[in-house]
Amino acid sequence: MFAFTKLMLTMGSIPGTYLALAGGGGGGDNNPASSDTPGAGGAGGFLADLSFGFALGRNYTVTVGAGGAKGSSSAGTSGSNSVFNNITAIGGGYGARGTAPGSPTPGGAGGSGGGGGGGSGPGGAGTSGQGNNGGASNAGDTTGGGGGGAGSVGTTGGAGSGAASSITGSSVTYAVGGAPNTGGVNGGNNTGTGGSGGRLNSGAGDGGNGGSGIVVLKYPDTYTITIGAGLTGTTAAPSGGFKVTTITAGTGNVSWA
Repeated sequence: MFAFTKLMLTMGSIPGTYLALAGGGGGGDNNPASSDTPGAGGAGGFLADLSFGFALGRNYTVTVGAGGAKGSSSAGTSGSNSVFNNITAIGGGYGARGTAPGSPTPGGAGGSGGGGGGGSGPGGAGTSGQGNNGGASNAGDTTGGGGGGAGSVGTTGGAGSGAASSITGSSVTYAVGGAPNTGGVNGGNNTGTGGSGGRLNSGAGDGGNGGSGIVVLKYPDTYTITIGAGLTGTTAAPSGGFKVTTITAGTGNVSWA
């Protein structure tokens, strides 16, 4: 009976669930000659607990996006996209640089938007269904914009909240926006968190790097996944009728048998 059921499934699409999280954006650096604060990086785009169907023996592309670099006398850089098959989670937007007093600098658009810098710098736009907008800096050149998160928008002086998934079997919060005015705080590996924005008048390179992304795949435990060259991943012991494979870095293919 088991063999017959598996044979029938191979003729169609076998159901699974995935999480795809992009890299967070890097935080911006202050211009040490000015009093303007930079913005923080936005969280990586977050696509969680979504259904997919896989066919046995077919290759599916996976890419885990890196976090964006902090700014060094510049804005940060945006995070890199994560991909599962034809689904793309968008990298978090960069945090703006703090520039001359009164000069607004916008945060970058992304999965969630980066925070604005300078006086009244606007936050970057988030991607619908993946994240939220970054926050604006204040007009007084004293508070940078927070990075947007998967759970809420960034604000003037505050980071956007993340969102939780239990695809791995326990609740984990991902995709938190970077905090402004904190300086040097990196997003954690495989969290998609945005890097912090630099502190007021603290010199070059004082933002934070964005956290890298992750791809998680959950599927019936009667099947075996092959993780191809170029990818770093592990598969947890079966639980509740499912296996969970977590891919933490690289680009390559996965397939099931």
